[in-house]
Amino acid sequence: QLLLVESGGDSVQTGGFLRLSCAVSGVNSDYYGIGWFRQVPGKEREGVSCISEKSRSNINYGDSAKGRFTISRDSTKNTVYLDLKNLRPEDTAVYSCAADPAPYGPCNFEVRNYDFWGQGTQVTVSS
Repeated sequence: QLLLVESGGDSVQTGGFLRLSCAVSGVNSDYYGIGWFRQVPGKEREGVSCISEKSRSNINYGDSAKGRFTISRDSTKNTVYLDLKNLRPEDTAVYSCAADPAPYGPCNFEVRNYDFWGQGTQVTVSS
């Protein structure tokens, strides 16, 4: 059974840095597209970044993440990371990772494509 567990969320000040981890168990995550999403109460879920299954080597970022966030994969640890730098108060949200079991083509932020979700980790950025 595929299981995703996020960690690394914390409270930081503006300009700070966090590394979020998405640990995958039950399957080899190299064969799955992995996406990072974030959500604030009362707002729609927002795609932050995604990485395709390993053989495609495709990465995408949402507009709010470009130039500040970096996604990476460590196959030896079956883990996908999301590095958040130069954090802003508007980055405050619950960040969740999700797995796309049929990652045809470039990775994307279509929520319906992601069948498996973690529980989320809270990121709070204060000014």
